[in-house]
Amino acid sequence: MKETADVVIIGGGVMGCSILYHLAKQGMTRSLLLERDVLGSGSTGRSQAICRMHYSNPVTASMAWESLKVFTGFGDLVGGSSGFVQTGYLVIVEDVDRPGLERNVAMQQELGISTGLVTAQEVKDLAPMVEVADTEGLAWEPESGYADPYMVTTSYASRARELGAEIQLRAPAMGIQISGDRVRGVVTSQGTVETPIAVVAAGPWSREELGKVGVDLPLDTVRHQVATLTRPVDRLPNHPTVGDIAQSFSFRPDGATMTMVGFGEEPAGVETYNQGVDMDELSLTLGKLARRMPAMSDSYFRGGWSGLFTITPDWHPILDKVPGVEGLYCAVGFSGHGFKLSPMIGLTMAELIADGQATSIDISPLRFNRFAEGDLLSSSYRYRVLA
Repeated sequence: MKETADVVIIGGGVMGCSILYHLAKQGMTRSLLLERDVLGSGSTGRSQAICRMHYSNPVTASMAWESLKVFTGFGDLVGGSSGFVQTGYLVIVEDVDRPGLERNVAMQQELGISTGLVTAQEVKDLAPMVEVADTEGLAWEPESGYADPYMVTTSYASRARELGAEIQLRAPAMGIQISGDRVRGVVTSQGTVETPIAVVAAGPWSREELGKVGVDLPLDTVRHQVATLTRPVDRLPNHPTVGDIAQSFSFRPDGATMTMVGFGEEPAGVETYNQGVDMDELSLTLGKLARRMPAMSDSYFRGGWSGLFTITPDWHPILDKVPGVEGLYCAVGFSGHGFKLSPMIGLTMAELIADGQATSIDISPLRFNRFAEGDLLSSSYRYRVLA
């Protein structure tokens, strides 16, 4: 392991690896990433990996749109594969949420995002297997889909290594050394790495890492469940990705014969949460899915897991310098919708670290102090993971 580094990143999920890669692209190749286990072993590896642009705020909508361009051109832009599959993305809301849907789509169209309102009749042409009501509000993103979080994470890691960065696995950070209100190093089980810059991107463990140096962020963890189902491909060969806000769950294809559903958010401990699936909750979700796609009444459960969302009070991430400690940065609190933003998270954080300011996208709405300032971001929906 290096004894000195220009930057040490704590956390080897998709965020940490994207930041490492983009720092290397900026010329900061004497960087080190520390991962407590293996790459993608935390929230990244348990993501549904849906890539959609439907947000209530321009900053995240823009990040998702620009990130989609990276996912679709990953081989040329980064190298390796993102595993992206274009499915289209259908948003479904109850009539009471229709004004919010219309505001969101108008905002997204102003940003140049490929999206639009559709009618129930138009959905019959776009996605005839999906049942919707005339009273529901509907929007369609033709270019959206899903990607492979493991492939994206390892591709970023491989490219970063090729550029000269170093990654240490099963090497947890023990603490960040601070002296004179400046970062001086990061302590590991193998010794201390001297560095002027530390970046905390440790997912559910971020609050603990920052707490060691007296930084208290409003981060909590909730458990989110994911299940995979074998679908009757003779009657349902394919279907789009759907954000069913009306029923508070989501689903997408998973390869040629499977469907993946995501559901439920409940408070959970980082080290003690149930990593399996609650069968009673799954049964309720399967009922919702069958109401939306009747052919799925003949599907059967193949397996599932639970992962953690690390949430902030407004369900939006914190991307910033940590005030009062020179050289300390954080990319935390992605609240269950971070993967789709990961290319632009890496780029904007690298710009912030290397140049002092993110220039590709203005990330000031995601600043550290917004909670103390009472300037929280808001969502148009109660299903807050859509942000």
